[in-house]
Amino acid sequence: MEFKVNCGIWGTMFGVPGIVADNFLKLATGGQIKVLLFLLRYSGKMCSLDEISSNTGVQPDQVEEAILFWQQANVLTPQNIPEITTARTIMQQPLTTENKAISQPNNQEQIPDNKTNYSGSEIAEIMKDSRDIRELFKIVEGILGTLKNGQMNSIIWMYDHLGLKKEVIITLITYCSSIEKTNTAYIEKIAADWAENDINSMSAAQDEIQRLTSSRDYAASIMKLFEMTRRPTSKQFLFIQQWKNAGYELEIIHYAYEKTLEQINKLSFDYINKILISWNESGFKTVQDVKNAESNFRKNKKDKNSQNNEIDPEIEKYKSVINKFLY
Repeated sequence: MEFKVNCGIWGTMFGVPGIVADNFLKLATGGQIKVLLFLLRYSGKMCSLDEISSNTGVQPDQVEEAILFWQQANVLTPQNIPEITTARTIMQQPLTTENKAISQPNNQEQIPDNKTNYSGSEIAEIMKDSRDIRELFKIVEGILGTLKNGQMNSIIWMYDHLGLKKEVIITLITYCSSIEKTNTAYIEKIAADWAENDINSMSAAQDEIQRLTSSRDYAASIMKLFEMTRRPTSKQFLFIQQWKNAGYELEIIHYAYEKTLEQINKLSFDYINKILISWNESGFKTVQDVKNAESNFRKNKKDKNSQNNEIDPEIEKYKSVINKFLY
């Protein structure tokens, strides 16, 4: 199929740097291309972020990110950017190290130590020199969609600085995507943990993902048992991990939860944990163990004044527990 340009609309033209077509048609997002075309078309005109946004369909915060991207790529300079009427005049200033830090989107964490924030043109050079990086970008793009500058920097950091293998990075990002946790800071935190713990092979990565999945499933089961509508806090999650590591069955955790509601009429992970520890120290491993001890305790309490009544040693062992949490 052949295409011909409609020359009738060429009455007004403006230039686009050749480097954009040569190096950035794939690297830049659609929104970044739109913002660049608008800025080039209205070079010299005063305009606002809202005006750029309304004419391009790109959100104002993404307009700022796009301008920063093209500055880092050396396509735009303060001299050829229209005057932006906004309090955030950072976009009109030379791009210093301080400006880069301030200009990061609010939902991104601080750049990790030893992580270089490469510009678009530098990333293009890295891609030319590294087949692994090219393949990583291509595969990860298929997982996350079009990659932003920050995501590309993150991948390079995981590969070059952390030393994670290509297949391990892909496995990690695939897992994060599967649990809908594709925030760059979240991915980098797991990547750093993997590097620190020498999880750098397919088998080790798969084992770790299985462990993480098991922990998430266990936590989800606890949330269901406790009728929680919000995700556990960090402190609550630590309790959940302790219970999992201790091998507590969900049934006995749920029973401890019911006892907690009976006593204090609210969910308290700390209270539930104390009950579980007491039961465990008393040798009660199952709900039936606890119920048997409760039944014997009540029977013993009823008959304690009867003559020749001998108290079961197991009942005495349970007495301190039952007194703390039931009466």
